[in-house]
Amino acid sequence: MNIAIITLTERGIETSKRIISCLETSAFLYLFKSNEKCGVVQDAGILKNIVCFTEPLHQLVGRIFNDYDGLIFVMATGIVIRVIAPYLRDKYTDPAVVVIDDVGRYVISLLSGHEGGANLLAYKVAGILHTNAVITTGTEACKDIIVGIGCKKGITSGEVINAIKDALDKVNQRIGNVRLLSTVEIKAREPGLLQASVELGIPLNVVSLPEIDTCVKEYSKSNFVKEKIGVWGVCEPVALIAGRKTQLILRKQKYPGITIAIARENFMW
Repeated sequence: MNIAIITLTERGIETSKRIISCLETSAFLYLFKSNEKCGVVQDAGILKNIVCFTEPLHQLVGRIFNDYDGLIFVMATGIVIRVIAPYLRDKYTDPAVVVIDDVGRYVISLLSGHEGGANLLAYKVAGILHTNAVITTGTEACKDIIVGIGCKKGITSGEVINAIKDALDKVNQRIGNVRLLSTVEIKAREPGLLQASVELGIPLNVVSLPEIDTCVKEYSKSNFVKEKIGVWGVCEPVALIAGRKTQLILRKQKYPGITIAIARENFMW
C-alpha cells in the first residue's frame, strides 16, 4: 500500500518511527511544522520521506486524502473523525484509515476496513507495535479462532497452509473461522509464513519473546525450544497471547518443520 503517517507530537514521532522501520513498503511521514522536532528530524535524515506541513490539519487531509491507499493517524480518534468527515465518499473509494494513540497502545481500524484494507493494515501495525488491533466490522467479530505457528527456516507457504488445514480438521473448524495466524517475532519475516498469510487472506500476528516469557497461561514446554530461542514454547503461547479470553482447543501438533496449536477466543469458562 501507498501509506502516509500523520502525527502532531514528539511521542507520535517515536511511534511513527517504530512503524516505518518495520513496514514492507515506504511511507511518508507528515509532521506539523510547529513541532520543534520537525526540522531536527528532517535535517538529520532520521526518517526518509518526511514532510513538515504548515497548513491546518484539516487542509492537509483534504490535500492528500486521495493520494494514498492508507492513512495512519497517530493522534486522538476524535480529531481524526472531524478532519476526515468532509472528504468521505464511500467504502469503495475512500482510503484505509487507521488511528493510533501517541504511544502505540491501541491500533484502530476506523474506515474502509474490508474494501480499503484498513483491517489488514491495523493488524500489520499492531504486530509491529506488539499490541492488539481494534476491529469492529461484523464479519471479523464472528471469527474466534487463532492459529499459533512455529516453524523452521525455509518452510514453504504450501507446507504451512496444509498443516493449518489439517490441524483445523482435527477440531472440526473451517479456515473461514480463523481470525488470526500468530507466530513469534523471530519468525515474523519468514517468507513462507508471510506468503501463507497472503494466500489465506488472514493477518499474521507477531508475539515478542518477552511476551511469551511472561505468559501465565498453561502451555506445553520444550527444553529444545528453550535452548534454541530462550522461551519454553512457541505455537501454544502465541495462540493464547494473540487474543482475549483464549483457551487452547488443540495443543501442539507436529508436522515436518512446523508446529501448530489452535486457540478459541472469548471461551466461556
